[in-house]
Amino acid sequence: MSKSHKRTRHLQPSDARALSQLAVQATAGLTRVVEGVHQSVWDRLGLPGPAKGRTGGITGLVYRSIYGATEMLGRGLDRALSGLEPWLAKSLNDELGREHAPTPEREAVLAALNGIMGDHLLESKNPLASGMSLRWQAQVLQSGRWPSAHQVGPRILLLMHGLCMNERAWMGDAAPGHIDAADSPEIKHGGHVAALCAAGRLNPVYLRYNSGLHISQNGHRLAAALEQLLGGWPRPLEEIRVLAHSMGGLLIRSAVHSAQSQGMAWPERVSRVVFLGTPHHGAPLERAGHWLDVLLGSSSFTAPLAKLGQLRSAGITDLRHGNVLDADWQGYDRFHPRPDQRQPLPLPEGVDCYTIAATTASRSGSLSERLIGDGLVTLNSALGQHEDPSRNLHFPASQRWLAYKTNHMELLDSPRVTEQLLKWLA
Repeated sequence: MSKSHKRTRHLQPSDARALSQLAVQATAGLTRVVEGVHQSVWDRLGLPGPAKGRTGGITGLVYRSIYGATEMLGRGLDRALSGLEPWLAKSLNDELGREHAPTPEREAVLAALNGIMGDHLLESKNPLASGMSLRWQAQVLQSGRWPSAHQVGPRILLLMHGLCMNERAWMGDAAPGHIDAADSPEIKHGGHVAALCAAGRLNPVYLRYNSGLHISQNGHRLAAALEQLLGGWPRPLEEIRVLAHSMGGLLIRSAVHSAQSQGMAWPERVSRVVFLGTPHHGAPLERAGHWLDVLLGSSSFTAPLAKLGQLRSAGITDLRHGNVLDADWQGYDRFHPRPDQRQPLPLPEGVDCYTIAATTASRSGSLSERLIGDGLVTLNSALGQHEDPSRNLHFPASQRWLAYKTNHMELLDSPRVTEQLLKWLA
């Protein structure tokens, strides 16, 4: 591989257009913030503008000129770069003229970007927006692209990643390089997956999704995808076991509810679900971000700066309390101060549900165990415990487990966690 190809192997033909869209939108957004601060000063001097956060007179004309020029530039760049994409595709191919598949590094960046602002990327039709897919051996499962009957069995293990991640999170160091179904028909699965599939004769199916969308929006998409999987799997699908990390645990609860409300068949195949560090009742960091919005908005001078904090995605704001249903967010300003008013959603009936919570503390009962949890999710949230009995998820004592001296990300590959998963899932 030449040095020039190494430098461009992370790029795709649509990247120039996607990044130009982000740059143009960032310019317009920053200008709105500056104009808002500008007008807040005029307000204090008794010179109100024509609308909230907007300036008038010559100053307003200048800002409107910037908005108009930015919009025109954005449209022109988008048209020009769209026409250049075939040439870019040819120049980015390798020496043999083949298109190179996305690299792990690129996909990690896209997963993080979508987690932070995936809803905005989708709404603006940015090429960097990720879709949802179910994958087997790095192959996207869809109509006409199913494994053959001799390659798979009747039971699957569904792996669901968390916020700002993708399916490679489950592979750890087992698959550090490029994964492509054409070049590597056999994938080396991570510790949890390899052990569970070997012991339980399970077929691993990985989910990839845009974690910046509302959890309930992804829930509807996942419900439809699993119903398609049920009809397309080359053998009668007898059982689905689920291993879900962090946000993925909220997503499977949402998907089961969505599927059952539509009379879908796949929830009847779900036998067991294990939640790893799932913020069933929210995460402290998002609540802290929400209060930062409130503090910035409390002053006319800093209120425009609150827009910077409001760039975070719908998926992130859902983690404030652990929203899993449409009714938990529809009709509300997600950045407006609001107490926890979620509709209670119990664990799925007829499904054995287990939960693993982690704490960075080294012993039971310590202050850090109670307050910090795994660094991102508190113990009560991960264990589904709530002071409101209607929201308490009531995991049986035998189906709860606490991992000491473990942080949120270590739940994905801890040998001690693997040992506990084998007791429950195999």
